[in-house]
Amino acid sequence: MSQLTATRPEQDKSFDVEALPLRRPGRWIWAIALLLFAAWFVQALATNKNIDYSVVGEYLFNDGIVAGVGVTLLITAISMVISTVLAVVLAAMRLSGNPVMVVFSSFYVWLFRGTPLLVQIVIWGYFGLIFEKITLGIPFTDIVFWEVDTNVLLTAFVAGILALTLNEAAYSAEIVRSGMLSVDFGQKEAAASLGMSPFHTFTRILLPQAMRVIIPPLGNELISMIKNTSLLSLIAVMEVYTRATQISAQNLKQVELLIVVSIWYLLIVSLLSIPQYYLERHFAKGVERNAPATPLQKAKALTGAIAVQLQGKKKGNRNV
Repeated sequence: MSQLTATRPEQDKSFDVEALPLRRPGRWIWAIALLLFAAWFVQALATNKNIDYSVVGEYLFNDGIVAGVGVTLLITAISMVISTVLAVVLAAMRLSGNPVMVVFSSFYVWLFRGTPLLVQIVIWGYFGLIFEKITLGIPFTDIVFWEVDTNVLLTAFVAGILALTLNEAAYSAEIVRSGMLSVDFGQKEAAASLGMSPFHTFTRILLPQAMRVIIPPLGNELISMIKNTSLLSLIAVMEVYTRATQISAQNLKQVELLIVVSIWYLLIVSLLSIPQYYLERHFAKGVERNAPATPLQKAKALTGAIAVQLQGKKKGNRNV
């Protein structure tokens, strides 16, 4: 039985189309222009006689500067943890359906997002001028159970934490609320059909799924809070910028100390970007089935490939 071989268009190479990539000379022109600009900028900074880089090196690990960095990190950590918890509560109140809770949460967000952070810091820093004493008792009577001087309770450190925490909670509450709204409403209905309470539905079903949407903007808020701690210099909180300002007032090296502060801020932000990356990757597992390799995995793979090549060369030399 003879086999007939028919020429099919997909088997005939004459039907193949050779696709040539489109040439984009504009990309190379822009790339060269950016490289030249970067080289010029670095050269201008490196050869600038008005900047004493020896002072930058001298004060980069100064005891006062390092202590200020510690205060900055402490304020950021405390404020971010408390504001995140408060944001979740405010978002839950906004989505609860209870009119009193909805109005309270909406008013809170409107108040703290509508006023500048600078103004809020000043108000909390000088809160003792508004209320000389903080008392706890029965309203509209003279019965007082507890009383304390406002300036003793609200130190500059506490006032700074309060200002950053309450302001950040308003922004984070909207982030959490948007993340909750991104979860399909059927998830809530399914949890209700199983007899789960609204609290357990929120904490066990909705919030874990919303974290994929919440984490990226919340990480940006953390970075913003780190930089906003510099505003606390207005109420004499001894964070890194305040320390640098005090030192520059003595040696008149303002630019050099600003470079020192900038280096520390860039270092802190860079280090905090690492856990944010892995958190985003962790909560995206349900969506991204084939997630790209992490930098650590890529480094391990590259190291393994180099090790295999070296072993192959050693075996080849032995055989020779």
